[in-house]
Amino acid sequence: MITQQTPAAFCDPLPDAVDVAIIGAGIAGTATAYFLARAGVSVLLCEKGRVAGEQSSRNWGWVRQQGRDEAELPIMIEANRLWRGLAKETGEPDLAFTPCGCVYVAPDPQKLAKFEGWCETARRHQLDTRMLTGDEVAELLPGVAGEWIGGMVTPSDGRSEPQTAVPALARAAKRLGVVIAENCAVRTLDLQGGRLAGIVTEQGRVRCGSVVLAGGAWSGAFAGNAGIEVPQLLVRATVMRTGPAPPVVGPNVSLAGLALRRRGDGGYTVATGLADHFVGPPSFRHALRFRKLLKRSARELRLLPAAPTGYPGAWGAARRWTADAETPFERVRVLDPVPSRPAIRRIRARLPEYVPALRDVGFAGAWAGMIDVTPDAVPVLGEVDAMPGLFVATGLSGHGFGIGPAVGRIAADMVQGRAPGQDLDRFRLRRFFDGSAIVPGPY
Repeated sequence: MITQQTPAAFCDPLPDAVDVAIIGAGIAGTATAYFLARAGVSVLLCEKGRVAGEQSSRNWGWVRQQGRDEAELPIMIEANRLWRGLAKETGEPDLAFTPCGCVYVAPDPQKLAKFEGWCETARRHQLDTRMLTGDEVAELLPGVAGEWIGGMVTPSDGRSEPQTAVPALARAAKRLGVVIAENCAVRTLDLQGGRLAGIVTEQGRVRCGSVVLAGGAWSGAFAGNAGIEVPQLLVRATVMRTGPAPPVVGPNVSLAGLALRRRGDGGYTVATGLADHFVGPPSFRHALRFRKLLKRSARELRLLPAAPTGYPGAWGAARRWTADAETPFERVRVLDPVPSRPAIRRIRARLPEYVPALRDVGFAGAWAGMIDVTPDAVPVLGEVDAMPGLFVATGLSGHGFGIGPAVGRIAADMVQGRAPGQDLDRFRLRRFFDGSAIVPGPY
């Protein structure tokens, strides 16, 4: 994974002015920069720490259509297509996409019924998802033990390597003319006469006509300082990797409380459904909006009393600041949470139980990331009504790596005033304030 100790690779001097400034160099911000530059737009991509230093290099590496919210699915189908061509298009082999399929297995009739319901969604979108019998699960996953009554598979799904893919996309964007500045926090928006005129960074001001906020876990804090509410809570997710292992499981697989995928280095990335939310002021401020999602997640979500000092939403965290002083973004360059011990124990216990051939492989490392989640667990994507010229691409809710290229393409078109080619009504920010029902996505 990428941390604050990773040497900075993008240290361009800031220009006086660009067409578009992007805040945050995760998958969404970097992809937006790439597609804007491909269209001939001048772009500054600012990152307070490292390109992909937070969740964009800490995720599972799945490029998954299966199980998506129905409104999200057409965008993810586009993202799957984009992933398949990025390595060739950019000349960056680190953007390689490996088609391997995605399998969910069901231990009980209730889970199987949910899969059957989602398969109807897949059929409406002409996706290649199909249901599996228990025998078909055993045939498709011969290395997986357990009594599974069925499942579902999407053969066109695949994987990529998060730690290398997003920096590779940043290199491709840079070759197209994008100015990329790591260790350069954007402190505030630059407003002139109440209108957006640019950004103020720790290195100075940059004039621009449009700004894209793609700050991941920090988006809510940045927006709040500008007087814009973006409901957002963070959860800590823990991941482990094995050493080199035999190829006993080919597809991306989600079992009962365990998920794994084959890595490019010959090991496996392994995770569990257990996550942690550090309770803080936003937990209470947004409690009503998040109540359905929290209720659904109650069995797999631990509530912990306090986030580390300086984390977004922590007790005592600043909610307001000015452009002429150090901000929270400079105090914590990269969120690098300590992995959860209960999650590690669960992974260590369940991997040999479910995949006996990996019993003696051993683990080579563990890490954690902070996932930014919206009340319905689908993104916020669009222009802010109260501030023309400010676009938001955030709240990817743990689904962002796979869908990121299409989010970037859509954001780039929106900034240019082009039709996005997708129905974005589900993703508008004002859905959280206009009385719309908050309906969490399926997984």
